Amino acid sequence: MQNGNKGIPKSTKSWESLRDHAKTFKKDGFRLSSLFEQNEGRFQKFSLQQEDLLLDFSKNYLTDETLNLLVELANECQLPESIEAMFNGEEINSTEQRPALHTALREPEDISKRPEVAETLKRMESIVDQVRSGSWTGFGGEQISDVVNIGIGGSDLGPAMISEALSTFETGNIKIHYLSNLDPAHAESCLRELKPESTLFIIASKSFTTLETRQNTEFAKHWFLTKGGDESLISRHFIASTSNVEAALEMGIVEENIFPLWDWVGGRFSLWSAIGLPIAMGIGMQNFRQLLAGAHAMDQHFRHAPFEENIPVLMALLSIWYTGFFEAKSCALVPYSQKFKLLPNYLQQLYMESLGKSVDLQGNSVSTNTGEVIWGSVGSNGQHSFFQLLHQGTEFIPVDFIALANCDTDAAEQHQHLLANCFSQSIALMEGSDDDSDSHKIIRGNKPSNTLLLRELNPYILGNLIALYEHKVFTQSVIWNINAFDQWGVELGKKLSTSVFNAFEDTKEASTLDDSTLNLIKKVKESQP
Repeated sequence: MQNGNKGIPKSTKSWESLRDHAKTFKKDGFRLSSLFEQNEGRFQKFSLQQEDLLLDFSKNYLTDETLNLLVELANECQLPESIEAMFNGEEINSTEQRPALHTALREPEDISKRPEVAETLKRMESIVDQVRSGSWTGFGGEQISDVVNIGIGGSDLGPAMISEALSTFETGNIKIHYLSNLDPAHAESCLRELKPESTLFIIASKSFTTLETRQNTEFAKHWFLTKGGDESLISRHFIASTSNVEAALEMGIVEENIFPLWDWVGGRFSLWSAIGLPIAMGIGMQNFRQLLAGAHAMDQHFRHAPFEENIPVLMALLSIWYTGFFEAKSCALVPYSQKFKLLPNYLQQLYMESLGKSVDLQGNSVSTNTGEVIWGSVGSNGQHSFFQLLHQGTEFIPVDFIALANCDTDAAEQHQHLLANCFSQSIALMEGSDDDSDSHKIIRGNKPSNTLLLRELNPYILGNLIALYEHKVFTQSVIWNINAFDQWGVELGKKLSTSVFNAFEDTKEASTLDDSTLNLIKKVKESQP
């Protein structure tokens, strides 16, 4: 069972010890940079390499004592038992009585205990090969040139991020598009340049009832039928990833084009499943399997490495350290690669849906801060927008930098400039600058950061990175004694939107609304022709 300490991390001996230990770093005159002076070879002590991924965590409020106390906290909160519970398929999603077995999606076939996963991958491979080879044709015999994924949340953010990051691995003439927003302007712009006879739609929705996906599917179907297609051709132009087979069949999608999703995989952890079909359509199934292999390698590292040498665990413990003892309310994610431009959005969902909880596993109010706000953008763009706040603002904001040692262009010198900017920002955050002549120019420093350095960007290494963050989030949830796998807060707004929608036409429904919402509806109706 996840976190059998019954829930109060503040009641552990290590938490009390960490509270006292934190005072060391809050004393007047403390300098983060002084830890390097006191500890020769600090980088060697506080960095870890896992295959082609390096974590430098030396620029943190961290000593040997800190690390020992944080690892002690993890053990007191029964993290080892919780890790095994997850991998063994226990019902760690306690509010929905389900396991959380996204790790099973990337197990090699020869050790997998889930034959349905291997079978689905084979079916995915068949359709991906047909589409990419041109043997799957639309009406009029046209080869597929464009694939449009219709989904939202976990059915969109992960796949879209991966497709963008691995765009140089896309071969052939197929373009991948993502349609998610309920705003019809998104659907119109997505479809404007496409031809129905060469477009394949993937409807990605576990329930097949999500409002945004349902509305966008209806928009796409109407577009298809009014641009030359007809109902008999739906089977060649619409496929689905869903657990609601009946709803997909009713739409006209044939059974062999419906790919299963399982309730033991949460949406934000599902890009490794048939939700990853648009990824595979773009980069090919061999590369998709490499993505899975990289994630599986990180699974093994997380499951078996001692906590002192465990990258996801250490990153999670540092987040616990800062939120619990230094009042950190947010964490900035700054990848120094344009290919990672969608990574902050993806990680925002992973973190904030998983950790945005105020009730523990026993149903009691939590006694510690949980769920940092996750935000950021690619460097070096961020240096010219929000870095001012990082350097001179009043908030304590740890930063994760992500950089690539090698780029896939010939502009080696420009890439070196990019890396120099990344590394120099971590120095500036740590050291600051003391200009006695002008208080406005003082940069106090003492801001902690991690740097993740990837040898290059390929499917395997990207799988490594994404699984790392999944396990980091899970580790934080265990120590905070919360459920990382439900998202009840997402549901309320969905339910209310039905009443608000009906209130545009039904005065009786409108009478139940508050004065603010009622008048907003009134103003909309007054503005409409």
